Amino acid sequence: MNITIERAALLRSLGHVQSVVERRNTIPILSNVLLRAQNGELSLAATDMDLEIIESVPAIVGTPGGTTAPAHTLYDIVRKLPDGSQVELQVDSGGSQLTLRSGRSQFRLSCLPVEDFPQLSGGDLRHNFDVSAVDLRGLIDRSRFAISTEETRYYLNGIYLHAAVSRGAGTETPVLRAVATDGHRLARVEVPLPAGATGIPGVIVPRKTVTEIRKLIDEAADRIAISLSENKIRFAFDSVVVTSKLIDGTFPDYERVIPVGNDKVMEVDAKLFAAAVDRVATISTEKSRAVKLALARGVMTLSATSPEAGSATEELEVSYQEGPLEIGFNSRYLLDITQQIEGEGARFTLADAASPTIIRDVADSTALYVLMPMRV
Repeated sequence: MNITIERAALLRSLGHVQSVVERRNTIPILSNVLLRAQNGELSLAATDMDLEIIESVPAIVGTPGGTTAPAHTLYDIVRKLPDGSQVELQVDSGGSQLTLRSGRSQFRLSCLPVEDFPQLSGGDLRHNFDVSAVDLRGLIDRSRFAISTEETRYYLNGIYLHAAVSRGAGTETPVLRAVATDGHRLARVEVPLPAGATGIPGVIVPRKTVTEIRKLIDEAADRIAISLSENKIRFAFDSVVVTSKLIDGTFPDYERVIPVGNDKVMEVDAKLFAAAVDRVATISTEKSRAVKLALARGVMTLSATSPEAGSATEELEVSYQEGPLEIGFNSRYLLDITQQIEGEGARFTLADAASPTIIRDVADSTALYVLMPMRV
């Protein structure tokens, strides 16, 4: 293999694929990136056996061929080369060494055989549909904060993606829905169901896959092609293909934890509320992060107390016409949810101090959040 490629193009693609590679690997080949050159393109691939990213980039191919090289080392070398430089990659006749030349710099890296590199991208993924980059970004951004980090409840360590029916104002609308929960809070976000997505199996997309896809779609074209089966999902856009195993587990019946009998409605300016929560929570203990909301007609009093630090209170004007109610929440969870509200108003639908509360964006009915209260 012998190719010449622009540093910027190589760096961008290496940056995308090397982030999948774990820093500590017991299997040496998983520390490497697979390089294949043919037909005027360099293809780069990296995997951790659960997630695989393949990206193609234009290159001047002198001699087609392939090799594998240490991913992080190669990325660090290219990152430190001067802007605008050309990079030449050449594999020796034995295939055991990759030589990188750029200007007066030269590096030799040890290679491992291409045949040892595991392939994840095969298999039949019979459900295929397209979703816009904007919609996919919205599904991820507004739900991923609620993904559980508790490894024992592995089935909560991702986003549950499925086709559903949204009911409201006497109408039923097919939607593609993303749900995440950690047992303390729940996020449910939906977009119109894309053509071809009817009848897809409900799948749990792992947290790492969600993170990598979110980084990549910032630079993506308008449409993302999604293919899935019962145990794999693939995202394809521009010159990138991401294939991931799915979490093998059953996502809980989340509809059961969304309360239907909450009868007290409070509306507040989302940004003013978030700022007030943030200020008052400065006093709360690092462990509990508890903030109390005391509601009365037209006014909310936020308060926090700590045996070490003291106490804090702040009043806010709200739209609330029910009887007095006091309820406590984890301030971090409150802020995570209010940060997802893009409109001016946040609507809280409450029952009592011990029941879960529904939080929504007044201007956007496509997202719903449930937050469990805490004793304060």
